[in-house]
Amino acid sequence: MTSTSRVVNSDPDILGGIPVFIGTRVPLKTLLDYLKAGDSLDEFLDHFPSVRREQAIALCNNSILFDDEI
Repeated sequence: MTSTSRVVNSDPDILGGIPVFIGTRVPLKTLLDYLKAGDSLDEFLDHFPSVRREQAIALCNNSILFDDEI
């Protein structure tokens, strides 16, 4: 299992410090928005191929991130 520390990056030089998936410019909030809208994980991954499935699953498995909006 991938830990969230290997999934999340927050750097002031990348999107002004908004948390993104490591190695991408895809904000974590984008995945949460997709899931809240009823879209599947596969649909998100199809639209954002730079995000690895393992990264998205690690984020989904961290329920703390769902308690507070990113």
